[in-house]
Amino acid sequence: MIKTRAKYHLGQVVRHKKHPFRGVIFDVDPQFSNTEEWYASIPEDSRPSKEQPFYHLLAENEQSYYVAYVSEQNLVADYSGEPVGHPDIPDLFGPFEDGHYPLHFQLN
Repeated sequence: MIKTRAKYHLGQVVRHKKHPFRGVIFDVDPQFSNTEEWYASIPEDSRPSKEQPFYHLLAENEQSYYVAYVSEQNLVADYSGEPVGHPDIPDLFGPFEDGHYPLHFQLN
């Protein structure tokens, strides 16, 4: 059975379970929707199931800012209360408040 209900929401701050980065969710795919080349680049013993939500993050680590594409199984909510410093956040979200970023626009 395909899991299509997302655990996390737009504007939520999350962190990766295995790698040292965190980010703000700006889009969600109900199941894997990237290239086969991208998927094949993940070591086979670490590849997540494609039948789960995948999240687009405005991500940061100690060295840089970037966009990440991460499976739900590899994310956990970030309760640090610290904002994410990605420079593109103001283009999509309002100011950080109560542990998340409110959207600048309404979804249909």
